[in-house]
Amino acid sequence: MSLAQKSEHQHGRISFANSNSSESNPPDYEAVDVLGPRGPQDGGLSVLSIDMCVADNRKDHYTDKYKNSSLIVRRNKEFTIIIKLNRAFSAEQDNVQLEFMIGNSPNVNKGTYITVSIGKEKRDGRWNGRVIGTQDTEVTMGITPDASCIIGRFRTFVAVVTDLGKQRTQRNPDTDLYVLFNPWDPADQVYMDKEEDIQEYVMNDVGNIYDGDFNNITSFSWNFGQFEEGVLDACLMIMDAGKVPLMYRGNATQVVRQASALLNSQDDKGVMVGNWSGDYSGGTAPTAWTGSPEILLKYINEGYEPVRFAQCWVFAGVMNTFMRGLGIPTRAITTFRSAVDNTGNLKTDIVLDEDGKLDRSRTKDSVWNFHCWNEVYMKRPDLPDNFSGWQVIDCTPQETSDGLYRCGPTSVNAIKEGELSYPFDAKFVFAEINSDLIYYKADKYGKLKIISVNTVYVGKLILTKKKDSSEYEDITSNYKYPEGSLKERETMQMAVRRGVTSMDNLTLPEAGVDIELQADTIKIGDNFKLTLNIKNQTSQTCTISVVITGCAAFYTGITSTTFMFENLSATVEASKSDSKEFYKNSLEYMPYLVEQSNLLFMVYGRVEESDTSLCTMKVVNLQPPELTMKVNMTGSPRVGKELMVSVEFLNPYNFTLKKVQLRIDGPGLTQTKLKQYSQILPGASVIYKVLLIPQSLGKKVLMACLDCPLLRQVTNQLEFEVVQDENINEQSVILGTR
Repeated sequence: MSLAQKSEHQHGRISFANSNSSESNPPDYEAVDVLGPRGPQDGGLSVLSIDMCVADNRKDHYTDKYKNSSLIVRRNKEFTIIIKLNRAFSAEQDNVQLEFMIGNSPNVNKGTYITVSIGKEKRDGRWNGRVIGTQDTEVTMGITPDASCIIGRFRTFVAVVTDLGKQRTQRNPDTDLYVLFNPWDPADQVYMDKEEDIQEYVMNDVGNIYDGDFNNITSFSWNFGQFEEGVLDACLMIMDAGKVPLMYRGNATQVVRQASALLNSQDDKGVMVGNWSGDYSGGTAPTAWTGSPEILLKYINEGYEPVRFAQCWVFAGVMNTFMRGLGIPTRAITTFRSAVDNTGNLKTDIVLDEDGKLDRSRTKDSVWNFHCWNEVYMKRPDLPDNFSGWQVIDCTPQETSDGLYRCGPTSVNAIKEGELSYPFDAKFVFAEINSDLIYYKADKYGKLKIISVNTVYVGKLILTKKKDSSEYEDITSNYKYPEGSLKERETMQMAVRRGVTSMDNLTLPEAGVDIELQADTIKIGDNFKLTLNIKNQTSQTCTISVVITGCAAFYTGITSTTFMFENLSATVEASKSDSKEFYKNSLEYMPYLVEQSNLLFMVYGRVEESDTSLCTMKVVNLQPPELTMKVNMTGSPRVGKELMVSVEFLNPYNFTLKKVQLRIDGPGLTQTKLKQYSQILPGASVIYKVLLIPQSLGKKVLMACLDCPLLRQVTNQLEFEVVQDENINEQSVILGTR
């Protein structure tokens, strides 16, 4: 039973037009005149079989990677069908129609009922058709779906038309036809002109997502798995469940906008439940997932019950799968120091109390260490030509757009130029990367005063995976001009004219003193050193009083428990620098760590001579312990041959890790495997061995993730080449691990 049939069997028919969960099929025979005789009248032409030429067509349409037995083709590209008749076909005497139908109310005017005629009454339709050749009783047809046709699963019928009526073939799921977007074709909305771009942004089924902090970039692999069994059907059924009109599904702009709402469950029963609370009981922690197929199939197979839980990189990973599976070029983006500015005034407010400590109760805004969204590549017919290309799309639920939690698509070029009046949600995205950080200090009566403004903290670095590499590509310049440049100031002025609320002009006295907090790379559980650098750029000696607050923090910048509060005073001579060091024991912070193990340090300083204030923040992302992976064989892995991989983890801490999950994942290698350990004692190690059978040639990535409440997202990956010939290259199989 297919996923579509299973869904229909479990949940019954639904009333809206859709492509997978419901269908309405025409009768085998339709009479021209209801008073006339019924059924075939002259024992003439009839259809014996339909050959969809699946293997050849799929290879020609770049869809042979999909683990699906049906024909899958792309828009505006011809595919062939062989129709076997009971006698030879006569173009002068016979009239044959191919019918392609989608949804439960097929209609010619809506593009959900397509006819292609051959023979004596050839008619023009939305799809082109031609007779390629005939041999004995077989007719080879060439069919070309139009460049803007609906995306989805069509049912195929062949009808013989006579003066009395129409005799068509019976419903046969084996002749179903999936039509996808076509990035290879210039007439398609999602066309890309470089083959290497298509291979990376459509065909690559595994990738890297970047996280950590601006000064300490880390990454992990993600299984997009768009070609895995059931995933394509799942993507179409999600649109069905979300009641996306079929008429929208030929328009890439509408498809991605609808998807950005469908993949979160904030205001409907969408695919994933966002959760940033730290409590993931009743679900899977966002840090434990390794890929999209497990999530998408879980959603479908469990009756459209939203999958628990997700955070921004999970939303971005699943969006990548959804879009690439339908043929839309897509890539995952990470923005470091991303502001959440729901008011659109380009201000992110940080409040310090009377003592100079971070006031957690009054600081409502935050700057995320990193935030993941997606870019999709397409022509925007609704915008000026220069705003086509990469478009931001974000399904992490942060704010509503037209009544639903979604964001985009919004042109990256428009964001860079400050042209924010075009659809969709450009103002919000612009603020995420351009907001100013405003520091306030409360007096003893609670009155707030602005003490410092940082205009360059937010939107510091924007990355995506480099083509054909596991390294990152810096695309910050796609979004913004260099800070402080003339073009950057012009962009801000344009953004204000286009509706972004301008900050009041703030004239704060120059302190003439700079402060910076530095920390080396720190592993979870390590003692560490902080260094405060003070640089006096004035022509007089300055006395500076400093308060440093240290908190455990989520990657969203929301702080948890305060574990450090330090006061110091320093006297720095004119045009000189000074440094102060602080040594912290792991026992001071370990009891308070939250997921992903971030420490946020807030520094407030006051220059006594000028009575001016200094503020800065520093995020330290603690590194997790290692997860070891290795292949237990010599020589190269081969298609269809067993391959043993072992994954090992040693608990380096003096506390027990409980409720541990270990996931193994890799497209073309294995479906997601989950191993659970009730506990791993201090100093103990676990070894999990998994038997794989590679299904296809080429470079493969096997990824592993160990996750538990006290230790999140311990990851690693193996990359190796799978070969066909046993005699090829008996060298080390491992190309790289991370």
